[in-house]
Amino acid sequence: MPRIDDIFSGLRANHTKGLMPFICGGFPSCEATTSLIPSLGQAGACITEIGIPFSDPIADGPVIASAMHEALQRGVEVDDVLNAVAQARNSTDMGLVAMVSASIVHRRGDSAFLEALAQKGLDGVIIPDLDPQQAPPLLTAADQHGLSFSLLIAPTTPEHRIEALVQSCRGFIYLLARGGLTGATDSLPDLEDRVATIRQFTDLPIAAGFGIGSAHQVRAATEACDAAIVGSALIKEMAGADDPLLAAASFVESLAEGLA
Repeated sequence: MPRIDDIFSGLRANHTKGLMPFICGGFPSCEATTSLIPSLGQAGACITEIGIPFSDPIADGPVIASAMHEALQRGVEVDDVLNAVAQARNSTDMGLVAMVSASIVHRRGDSAFLEALAQKGLDGVIIPDLDPQQAPPLLTAADQHGLSFSLLIAPTTPEHRIEALVQSCRGFIYLLARGGLTGATDSLPDLEDRVATIRQFTDLPIAAGFGIGSAHQVRAATEACDAAIVGSALIKEMAGADDPLLAAASFVESLAEGLA
């Protein structure tokens, strides 16, 4: 069984929920990424998303965009991030999922890039700006390499489109808790109705992201969903710390206290 499926099956069997931090690969350095990944697992994360730095992130707010810009300014490239993940793989059983722009995937060759992700120890991929019509060959490649494949469902996505999107997902579905750009907020909308709509079409695990930045919000999100995704709030903690790795681990420990 692919690792992501195994993780969510274990959570459901134990009637628990998951925490999925997002980090920017190569921020503050590729060496830090290698060290950070296992420490997040030890702090309570079950899956970590690793963002591949991109010059024009579509949905990312200023915190994540700034981290990506800093990594790119330092010369971090796609292979640098993948190699950093590969070095961390043997130090953790946690699920590792790449979040990457469709332009990078297409430029590197759809099937070849997904094969490279699997070879470097990644367990899945999220392509937030993918045209769903371009999903079928990528989904085939994901299945061939045992990768999860997650598309995003927004608050405004109509039911007929939800039905089509979930058919192209493997491992879990990424539910946007709110619209707009990434970034922590003071409160989250109620996700129960949105999850109920998705549940009409699939039993795949649902992970909610966008706007989650505290243990209280993790608890609120996982009352409806299988996992909570935290990105901007974590990157902000790292960016303002003298020791970014220690700050990240400490923050994830605090977030894990909110798991339902």
